[in-house]
Amino acid sequence: MIGYAKEELVGVTELGKSLGNYLDRLSDRVYEKIAVIRRNKPEAVMISLEEYERLKEAADRLEQQEIEEILKRRSPEEREISHSKIVSLDYEK
Repeated sequence: MIGYAKEELVGVTELGKSLGNYLDRLSDRVYEKIAVIRRNKPEAVMISLEEYERLKEAADRLEQQEIEEILKRRSPEEREISHSKIVSLDYEK
């Protein structure tokens, strides 16, 4: 589990009152992340847009690598079928 410094924890009520202040702290890199607390437990984490985009790009690259690995493991017969066979999705009862 990821740890949070005391100043990285904010209650949902406090966040509502000072959202702009917390957004400034994220964008100015005062904080890497801010955990939003509701009912005495973390419910969400706020990160900067830059960090979100970096994480999203990394996840997309990982997904692409996983797809490429699956395609590499296909047998020659499976590759031939996927390039030549047309499958109809229409059916009659």
